[in-house]
Amino acid sequence: MSQKNNPTDTANLFLSVKEVQQRIINDIKAINGIEQVGIRQALGRILAQNVVATFDTPPCDNSAMDGYAFSSKELDSQAIKDGEQTAISLKVVGQSFAGHPYQGAIAKGEAIRIMTGAAVPSDVDTVVMQEHTETPEEGLVNITTLPKALANVRKKGDDLSTGHTFLSCGKKLSPTDLAFLATQGIPEVKVSRKIRVAFFSTGDELRSIGETLGEGDIYGSNRYSLYGLLKNLDVELIDMGVIPDDRQAIEAAFLSASEVTDAVITSGGVSVGEADYVKETLEKLGQINFWKIAMKPGKPLAFGTLGKSLFFGLPGNPVAVIATFYQFVQPALKRMKGQSIVLPLEIQVKTSELLKKRPGRTDFQRGILEQSESGEFTVRSAGMQASHVLTAMSQANCFIVLAAESGSVEAGKMVTVQPFEGLIA
Repeated sequence: MSQKNNPTDTANLFLSVKEVQQRIINDIKAINGIEQVGIRQALGRILAQNVVATFDTPPCDNSAMDGYAFSSKELDSQAIKDGEQTAISLKVVGQSFAGHPYQGAIAKGEAIRIMTGAAVPSDVDTVVMQEHTETPEEGLVNITTLPKALANVRKKGDDLSTGHTFLSCGKKLSPTDLAFLATQGIPEVKVSRKIRVAFFSTGDELRSIGETLGEGDIYGSNRYSLYGLLKNLDVELIDMGVIPDDRQAIEAAFLSASEVTDAVITSGGVSVGEADYVKETLEKLGQINFWKIAMKPGKPLAFGTLGKSLFFGLPGNPVAVIATFYQFVQPALKRMKGQSIVLPLEIQVKTSELLKKRPGRTDFQRGILEQSESGEFTVRSAGMQASHVLTAMSQANCFIVLAAESGSVEAGKMVTVQPFEGLIA
């Protein structure tokens, strides 16, 4: 785990976003603890072991269409006349419905009526859709448009074969995965336990909603953004409120949080060289790195251990809290949960307007990703990009990620985009 840095080692060092992501991710292993839950309760949880098919799915050959099942040998014996395809006539000897398979034999020149999902008997191997047939009289079917041999038959085991691992450890279970489990008759699965996360803000100037603002006071917003961000991660939350700038109060908060959680998150008070009780207490109680990161917004970050918990100290500006959470905290918490994919999704999109930037830091600009009627995606700025301005953050649906060495980007150029929907864990 991370060790304390000598302040002189980091005073003038800026780390890249990718460097910090890798340092954090490399330090973290999945938490211990497994729960067995019913598949309805497993939605959004992280699988703690591989799930293996115990039988073939589908369990037998079945029809992909409503129509008639017959042997493909009929195509060879009846369908070619003078080098041209022609219609064939077959005697209908029975029917196969889903849950009610046909039990008899099917001889040459015969077919059965069959419905979608119904078992295909071993004597036949081809299904013609109903729309390509005519029934001139009861017990007879004319196939007017000939299918290819073996058409419209779903083969036994073509979705899953016995012994195949179909859901892997570390996968976040989706609604489709629940259906997949149900097809195998699996009522319960083992998942990683939920991680416990405490978060709080520090500062004498911060007031909770409902309190009266005095001169110089502000309502603290970061606890609310952190609540929403953590809620999307499906973790157990402990909101410890606002801690005043008091040495004993801050130390007590850090100690109590670290004793009952897997991770502790704070905002503000972690800038390199900043002299306050937060940084002082962290250095006393934890093994903490204080980093300056070449990113905008969100230069300062503290990361390490506080007792038995991981610690994340985020910057104080509202937009910087959200940006650093997505880039560093969320990947770390995903890794703790046992998730296999942790870093943000990135796509390449054209910008529809000039994006202003100075070289030096990776810029996470707030953007609006749009799709035209022709299907083309473009991105534009969501507005004022200052780290204290929530308006653009609220209107945005993505980050526009401009590389550290990049300057301003002209309209029509490709840029990297992190859609917010892709960031939600």
